[in-house]
Amino acid sequence: MVLPAARARFVFSARSDVGRERKVNEDSYLAQSPVFLVADGMGGHAHGDVASQTVVRVFEEHIARDAPSTPERVLDAIHSSNDAVRDLSAVDDYGTAVSGTTLAGIAFVDAGDDVGFHWMAFNIGDSRVYTWDGRTLAQLSVDHSAVQEMVDAGLISSDEAEQHPERNVITRAIGADESVDADVWLLPASGRHAFLICSDGLNKELGAAEIAQLLASYDGVAEPGRSIADVLVDAALARGGHDNVTVVSVESFLGNPEQDDADSTEDRSTGLHEHLGDTRPRSQG
Repeated sequence: MVLPAARARFVFSARSDVGRERKVNEDSYLAQSPVFLVADGMGGHAHGDVASQTVVRVFEEHIARDAPSTPERVLDAIHSSNDAVRDLSAVDDYGTAVSGTTLAGIAFVDAGDDVGFHWMAFNIGDSRVYTWDGRTLAQLSVDHSAVQEMVDAGLISSDEAEQHPERNVITRAIGADESVDADVWLLPASGRHAFLICSDGLNKELGAAEIAQLLASYDGVAEPGRSIADVLVDAALARGGHDNVTVVSVESFLGNPEQDDADSTEDRSTGLHEHLGDTRPRSQG
């Protein structure tokens, strides 16, 4: 993606797996610049798989490929996704069941002349967006869940939340209400950024420290054809794979197109990429 005064380059990988116990994969993802997202459908009989697929379809329709979007278009895609998922309940095949899905993702946006290029992160439900700086994995999004509210109120600890019987109860979702309230963050896009987006099938099997260790030890050169998404999904499956699990990893660099790409970026590697110029998903599992 070439911008007026800079070049934005992305390396990303994505994989989704039904897991060891579920019969239907209700997760969906979109991994094509400028937007990367994960949607985790809910409801089983309410066709959560169709709900998550609907979100992907709406974003594909609203966001042009290979060009910066705008915050307004991303918000419009979120609200249109909510309308489209709610419309599923009106289709005869679904009866009165209400489909729903989580949504978490990032989009590369032009926030205007005075603001410039940013990463826009967004979240509804308990799918997550993490940032990774090569050393520290930090959860950017905040879960919209019953246990997170308990943690925020000081009723339970974060460790207790991981095993709490109500850990699957979410408090916001696409399709649950007539209007949807998404959490949104804008991060300046200069330099290098790395993100990890996942459904809860990953973080319910692996703790943050385990995920960070896998990111830090990943070597794409030593494992050709095996992406970081493959590594993380396989680790979740090995731990039990009790739920659908989906991972999208994204690394970006925004720099001056006249600079020597290899020389100017080699020493800032976060370990998630092999070739910065590669903008194709490295796994579509």
